[in-house]
Amino acid sequence: MEIVRSQRKPSASHDVDVAPTLPIYRSAPALEVRLEDFELFAIDRLRVLKGISDGLSRGKKPDEMEKLELRKWFLSIETALFRYRFRLESSDVQFQKALMAEFDLPYKAVSNAEYEGLKDKLSQVARSIGQSSPSADRIFYKVPFEEVPELVASRRVYIQKGHAYVAMNQVVSLVVTQFRSHLSKALVLTNRKWTSIIREQEKDRLTPIVEALSTSYLGPDYSQPKEYAEISLKDINQVAKTSFPLCMRHLFEKLREDHHLKHGGRMQLGLFLKGVGLKLDDALAFWKAEFSRKVGAERFDKEYAYGIRHNYGKEGKRTDYTPYSCQKVISSTPGVGDHHGCPYRHFSEENLRAALGKMGVSNRALEDVIDKVRNRHYQLACTLTFEAVHASSCDAGINHPNQYFSESQKIMESKARASGACDHLREFGAVKEAAVSQCRNGRKLTDRMPFGCVVLEL
Repeated sequence: MEIVRSQRKPSASHDVDVAPTLPIYRSAPALEVRLEDFELFAIDRLRVLKGISDGLSRGKKPDEMEKLELRKWFLSIETALFRYRFRLESSDVQFQKALMAEFDLPYKAVSNAEYEGLKDKLSQVARSIGQSSPSADRIFYKVPFEEVPELVASRRVYIQKGHAYVAMNQVVSLVVTQFRSHLSKALVLTNRKWTSIIREQEKDRLTPIVEALSTSYLGPDYSQPKEYAEISLKDINQVAKTSFPLCMRHLFEKLREDHHLKHGGRMQLGLFLKGVGLKLDDALAFWKAEFSRKVGAERFDKEYAYGIRHNYGKEGKRTDYTPYSCQKVISSTPGVGDHHGCPYRHFSEENLRAALGKMGVSNRALEDVIDKVRNRHYQLACTLTFEAVHASSCDAGINHPNQYFSESQKIMESKARASGACDHLREFGAVKEAAVSQCRNGRKLTDRMPFGCVVLEL
């Protein structure tokens, strides 16, 4: 991977030149990396790309992105990241010149004589897009207009005799096209080399890491409850209504309705409940109470209790199993009679609308959710559902059912505190009003008011 480095001179306040880098993906980097570091770097990169992907899918504009089929996705999002990073260097002319040279672009800068003849036209274009008028030291490139369609469509260039005059601060459109082309070719070549040679050579070392990246969960660990240490059996019905994501709410309701779930449903719901803080003893009591109504208590103890203890690391290999991430839930393929998986992916539109309406999603928000589902943005659909149900934004996006629960509980706790404060004020107001009434009748007060407030003798 080749790196283009800025040639800017260090300022007086900096002894060392800080050189920004942009990968061009023309060749593999000439360096050695430990496997552990390689995996960490790859996952960090995926986190960045996932954040950009979510932002673009939610209609974020390029300047908002700062706050916030795999090969095709990677190509598209890496290009978006390159465009953003290039724009960060828009004030560094030397950097941009170096990058233009690196791509071997066959364009020449407009001469001073030609510029003088076009200055008025270029000034008109600059004013129309809200930019300052070009100056003599501003560099323009003369390129075939069909190579900058986005600039032509938005009328950000002057066109004459089939050529577009592109200002240096808009040359990103030219460079991005070249970057995407280089990256696309590099991905094809890398894939060929990987499948023909490297995969087999690295089957015991690098291959497991690389092939697991596409399904890697990138968020926090929800194997153990954090903020909300546990939920009890007496609370489970209420929190299921208020804080379970649709996938878990559907399983919970089907369990209550049928008193049974197949293996996939038991795993998905059971590990979720473990992650939100349902202790093993309560989990056994919860599942037994439901299953016993259909299969009997004795059969439950023989056939199902072991699986629950196994999920909690108390049987078999003593593995402490983790709750399923959204990616794992979405990728599952439920069969006939199964209820696990992602409702946004597997429900019919009619059933999904009914389920979302039951959760309290308004008609306007519902259409936004359905639109994301139609475009296969299932996690964004869940995020919009969360925002509609809780009347609160979730800029980070929902990436894990247990994250949905945790964020929901934070909001519920905040509302509860606010409600308690309101109750305090109402009671305080009532006592104060009574005190004023007593004072008007000439009576002295020594009563201690609620919440530590004291009315002194008058």
